[in-house]
Amino acid sequence: MSIDQLASEALRLPAKERALLAESLWESLGDPFAAIPPIDDAAVAALAVERDRQLESGQVQPVPHQEMMSRLRR
Repeated sequence: MSIDQLASEALRLPAKERALLAESLWESLGDPFAAIPPIDDAAVAALAVERDRQLESGQVQPVPHQEMMSRLRR
């Protein structure tokens, strides 16, 4: 079953059951933020400047939000 199919089925559940399912899924991740390495403000700013440069130079093309989400769900 695909994520889209699973989500469609889950959204048919009553609100309380959806909340319990969401809680169960969230807890199954452990600490999802532990996998994200710390990054300092200067590194974030440098990355943003680099991404902007790449967009302006045409090196990369922007992807609309909906398309990005669709790609991530595959």
